[in-house]
Amino acid sequence: MTLEARQRTLLRILEARAVAVIRVTDPGKLLPVVEAVLKGGVRGIEITMTVPGALSQLSLVDRTFGEDIVLGVGSVLTPETAVLAVEAGARYVVSPVFKPEIIAAAHAQGAPAMPGTFTPTEIQSAHEAGADIVKVFPADVLGMPFFKGVLAPMPHLRLMPTGGVNLTNAGQWLQAGACAVGVGSALLDEKAIASGDWGTLTENARTLMQSISEAS
Repeated sequence: MTLEARQRTLLRILEARAVAVIRVTDPGKLLPVVEAVLKGGVRGIEITMTVPGALSQLSLVDRTFGEDIVLGVGSVLTPETAVLAVEAGARYVVSPVFKPEIIAAAHAQGAPAMPGTFTPTEIQSAHEAGADIVKVFPADVLGMPFFKGVLAPMPHLRLMPTGGVNLTNAGQWLQAGACAVGVGSALLDEKAIASGDWGTLTENARTLMQSISEAS
């Protein structure tokens, strides 16, 4: 993938506005989970490396949904993992931590990098290291006023909260300055997944996207 591909993927993430962070323990449920949230309007899909057989699952999701979704990999802790995940089908790389070498590895593969940060210094350092979007995690500890506070002196930043984003406050995070939101358990109800209640996930996704739409 080229720089042009990386920029195209970044634009698609920004247009999607929401990324579903999927951590299923049963990989057999992954495809119906993705299909359910896609039906509800969520196109950003992050498959975490904690999913059993994550690399093969990335390939399966990529083959199944193609360009209908914006597929990324999450919970990436090493540059080697970033490379393998992109080769498997991930278009962007998300990490819970900030490591410049992961950003470099993602970029070498033509994929946007979204490192995890917590402090203003970490956020700016990640930006200077080339982060395409800076993930703020866990965002519920910091809150929306933190985003406004950081962006006041550093409006050049693209920030994405993960942790603390729910179905009805996603739009408020965007109004606080986030460029997109990462949503995990609030969207991906564990009981619904366990029972195969895909309709609940679709409704959750619709509620989430409605919150985002109302904030635009």
